[in-house]
Amino acid sequence: MPPPFEYQNPTLQFERFLVAARDHAGLATTNMAWNMVVGVLHTFRDHLTLEQAVDFAQVLPPVVRALFTEDWDPRRSPTPFGSRAELLAEVRAVRREHNFSPDHAIEAVARALREQIDPSAFQRALAALPPPARDYWAA
Repeated sequence: MPPPFEYQNPTLQFERFLVAARDHAGLATTNMAWNMVVGVLHTFRDHLTLEQAVDFAQVLPPVVRALFTEDWDPRRSPTPFGSRAELLAEVRAVRREHNFSPDHAIEAVARALREQIDPSAFQRALAALPPPARDYWAA
């Protein structure tokens, strides 16, 4: 059996994801989308336990998975999920001077992510998480 597409072409798959995130967010460039994506992924991760984060990461494409775990201190205790406005503020706090995340940044990344991964695997991963974590990815 040949290696799956995601391992044969991880850069191409990530570029497709970044372009989709850019387009769903209505941003002008993938550079602008980059900081939004980092903010959305890192914000979500910071509200999960180590076990939850690792389980969720298993369904992510390889480059997105790497970005999800980038600069992570898994020894930190997760913080509770706040309101949508509080979560968006966390997203926008990542590289603040270069972050152009719109009000619907989380939803834009959620839509782009759903286009790149197996829907049933994503649903199984979300089903194992508490309701606030599932709500985070509502698109």
